[in-house]
Amino acid sequence: MYLDDRQRELAEAMETQGRWPADSPWVRRAILDTVPRHQFAPDRLWTWDGHDQYVPVDRDRDQDAWTDLVYAGPEDSAIIQILDGLPSSSLSCVAVVADMLDSLILEPGQRILEVGTGAGWNAGLLASRAGTGLVTSVEVDADLAAAAGRRLAAAGLDVAVHAGDGNAGWPTGAPYDGAIATYAVDQVPWAWIEQTRPGGRIVFPWGRLGHVALTVADDGKSATGWVQGLGMFMPSRGVDQGREYHAIRGDGPPDRTVRVERGLRALTDVNLLFALRVSHPDIRIATEDTKESLAVRLHDGVSSWAGAVIDQAGTTAAYEGGPRRLLAEVEAGRRHWEERGSPGVWDFGMTVTNDGQSVWSGAAGAGPYTP
Repeated sequence: MYLDDRQRELAEAMETQGRWPADSPWVRRAILDTVPRHQFAPDRLWTWDGHDQYVPVDRDRDQDAWTDLVYAGPEDSAIIQILDGLPSSSLSCVAVVADMLDSLILEPGQRILEVGTGAGWNAGLLASRAGTGLVTSVEVDADLAAAAGRRLAAAGLDVAVHAGDGNAGWPTGAPYDGAIATYAVDQVPWAWIEQTRPGGRIVFPWGRLGHVALTVADDGKSATGWVQGLGMFMPSRGVDQGREYHAIRGDGPPDRTVRVERGLRALTDVNLLFALRVSHPDIRIATEDTKESLAVRLHDGVSSWAGAVIDQAGTTAAYEGGPRRLLAEVEAGRRHWEERGSPGVWDFGMTVTNDGQSVWSGAAGAGPYTP
């Protein structure tokens, strides 16, 4: 059967890439056997048409194409909802789901808060480990919440699914032994920490590049932890995602030609990219490497953009538009990263209090990383 073949291929790819968490063998069993992904995929999924829009892929019209989206590569998500032309909910990619569940350090019998139910798959994985009636999941979209509740019930998994604002948690079920978010936040809601017991873990995607695991302090007045891995997640509903590069760039000529003092190939280094995410969070960086050249595109989601092409000879042609000098800002962030010893992704951590949050590298006492 084609679905079984694709599921096996995904499992093998996870194995080959070393993506199954060794410290949490239950995650592999749950994903492959107890709570299979396809049981939580709606009959209509969405895919990019390669040109200018997302198009539906319906299970009853093309079972194999639908299956290909459900069981794509370890780092491929499956889009389950489109709002205003953009993805608004998905089945998260298997590799990141496995990594985040491992980071939660979930034990049987623990009470867990999940925010961002989506299709219900992650809630089902949590329930398969925690046990009956111990997972509370909150979803901002009432229709998604209702559909997820039906899928969980059909799978025999007892999860309390509520329609509501995930950033507010679900206080009537608190305190929880742990919490996990399936959507990205820039600022960690204090409610998540307030509703998690001292010593509890909180795992969430931070911004556009990685996920963090915090441990609530003994006095409950703060939570501190480290970056655990990389991955892209959708933001919480209602967050302005900003304008895309092509919309800011437009079709007209650039405002200026820019002389680049140092090579931009360093922007393919994930450690530098993460550091720039910390120091310059509003600058979005994309690279495309081919045999002929490396293309770099920057934008701020508002009105400024920069583009550069580095050919095989190392020659760089760079241009900008808009009020900001994005290439100069990125160069300043790169120098700051080098001055701080070029910390890697896993050297970064975060401390959250009721007054705000601080991102640091090396140790919590080192002070904020931002220059």
